[in-house]
Amino acid sequence: MFDPMFDAMTPSVSLLAAGAAPPFFAEVAALLVASAVMAYFCYRLGVTPIVSFLVTGALIGPGVLGLVQDRALIEAAAEVGVVLLLFTIGIEFSLEKLARIQRLIFVGGGLQVGLVVAVVTGILYAWGIGWRTGVFTGCLVALSSTAIVMKLLMSRGESDTEGGQAVLGILIFQDLAIVAMVLLVPMLAVGGAGGAEGGGGGLAIAWALGKAVGIILLVLVVARRVMPRVMEAVAKTCSQEIFVLTVMAICFGTAFLTSLAGVSLSLGAFLAGLVVSESRFSELAFGEIQPLQILFSATFFVSVGLLLDLGFLASNLPLVLAIVGAVLVLKILATAASVKLLGYDLGTTLFSSLMIAQVGEFSFVLERTGREVGLFPAGFENGGPQAFIAATVLSMMITPLLAKAGAGLEGWRRRGVEGRHAEAMAMSEAEHDEAREAGTHAHFEDHVIIAGYGRAGKVLARALRDEGVPFLILTLSPEGAREAEGDDLPVLRGNYQRGHELSLAGVRRARLLVVADDDFQTTHKVVHAVHAMAPDLPILAATGLEGEVEGLLEAGAAEVVAAERESALRLVEEVLGRFGIGSEVEKGRGEVEREGRRLRREAEGGGPAVGEPEADPDSDLAPVRLTDAQAANPDCGHTDLARTVTPSSHGCEECLRLGDTWQHLRVCMTCGQVACCDSSKNQHASKHAAAAGHPIVKSREPGEDWAWCYEDERML
Repeated sequence: MFDPMFDAMTPSVSLLAAGAAPPFFAEVAALLVASAVMAYFCYRLGVTPIVSFLVTGALIGPGVLGLVQDRALIEAAAEVGVVLLLFTIGIEFSLEKLARIQRLIFVGGGLQVGLVVAVVTGILYAWGIGWRTGVFTGCLVALSSTAIVMKLLMSRGESDTEGGQAVLGILIFQDLAIVAMVLLVPMLAVGGAGGAEGGGGGLAIAWALGKAVGIILLVLVVARRVMPRVMEAVAKTCSQEIFVLTVMAICFGTAFLTSLAGVSLSLGAFLAGLVVSESRFSELAFGEIQPLQILFSATFFVSVGLLLDLGFLASNLPLVLAIVGAVLVLKILATAASVKLLGYDLGTTLFSSLMIAQVGEFSFVLERTGREVGLFPAGFENGGPQAFIAATVLSMMITPLLAKAGAGLEGWRRRGVEGRHAEAMAMSEAEHDEAREAGTHAHFEDHVIIAGYGRAGKVLARALRDEGVPFLILTLSPEGAREAEGDDLPVLRGNYQRGHELSLAGVRRARLLVVADDDFQTTHKVVHAVHAMAPDLPILAATGLEGEVEGLLEAGAAEVVAAERESALRLVEEVLGRFGIGSEVEKGRGEVEREGRRLRREAEGGGPAVGEPEADPDSDLAPVRLTDAQAANPDCGHTDLARTVTPSSHGCEECLRLGDTWQHLRVCMTCGQVACCDSSKNQHASKHAAAAGHPIVKSREPGEDWAWCYEDERML
């Protein structure tokens, strides 16, 4: 018997086995190599990467070198790039921020699109071109490039500025308007809208918009009510693979569902990002997905460049330049009028007008739709589509220059206002609070970054808080973050091996970074990454073994604290000493000695010292048993080994002896030993189960009542 799926895969398998590359691989390799080379040369020339990718597409396309012929493949990858780009932009936003710009979206965006369509229609009608063609051409011109503009805003750090939000509001409305435009184009075709048909068309547009609004509202409800719990549950697995897959599933699943209602994939991806932004793990999600977003976004810009026919451009350069100039003037004036009518100052108006003056990528799709029903840009069937494509690509290429000019004009105007610059340099207390809520942590300056919130991190954070030293905790652990937030300590949830999260933590403004992770490999990566980003920032690393010191110093650590049991104690002394609060100061001495006694006591398995409060045995070390349902689980053959046990300690016994920390705790249901889970560094729970033959453990985490059988690999 033959498997049809296997048969379909056989040619590809044979090619790989024979060492031959599949047909598409040469084009993908050409695209990536050419993009990397062009990006490097453009970087040396001071040209923005977006322009380099557009130029790359024009050069490797069919019209010049002919290295890429399969446009369908590249366009598919480009679509993924747009989805990932808009998803990351949505993560950086939030529902509160979106609500603040709703007037910009519906009033500003509506005015901008309406003005452009009306003016283009009027001009073409005055030249004797029918109003249907005029409206179609106006729709093509009205749309701007969400991908290019938002990429520029993100790279320049301006997505959260007043001008950036004005731009985003108008772009969101344009993406919503696409729903109506796609349905409108066939009706604009000659004879495509009679009286009855026109009424039906109007109802179709209303129905499509209603569906779009409905699904958007549904997505926002899910963002508020469901997604934070889902992300919390996934983060608790401490599995990077599961977390990344979940984030990608949210991104593509939401984009696909919204597309079923006629909403563009880009807007659906943006909404997916908003969904994730409501979770406390949004920055972690951003850091994990950013490398993929960079790769596929580059593919998108190359795919746009592929559309440009350099031969047509060379022979029709005056015409194309005239079209570009007319479009830029029209869109700048229309956007300026829309933004100014909403009460924004001149600087914001100039910035936003220049930023979205180009024609967008979705106009290519709309132009193809019109061509299929007999509509052409400005009514020119011969050469009109190519002239439109060439003008659009050129307008995209000069967008970085326009953005730079807009930022320069805005800065020049603001510098002319007395005292404005000084005010911008010092954030008010209200702005501090807003930045803190937004998770940007821009208000931190000359602070200590604590990377990791295990035992050493907790000791250090308490000591710094008591001494009034500014600090920020950067941690991946959901439990650690919740504990720190419960103590009103400043926390940023994220992966401190990634540049994005380190930038958010203010690594270039910090006074000291302390790596308090228990794993040497992780510590080494963090030290290396931070030293590359901020070479002048002192890095203090903690490690449990003397043999690791040399490697950390070579990676860039200024100092390494190594002690088998008392690294946390030494860490506090070193950090306080750098701030002039040495252990000779009585208050600092008290904190250090108190924590030192606790660390030694826990490492030796002893009880609390005289004068310190006893742990509550009823809450911490109460007897534990399987529930009746767990004990009767028919899928597990080892429940007879489970007993009612008293947990042996407040933490993982082996980790306490080693002076290590853990992620989550489990209790053996045969002997009561408390040990750490498999996402912890030492995995003592599974090691104990294998060594002692005690297969069933139960979770010791707050709010969890599940058990697990290692032998049967069953959740009870």
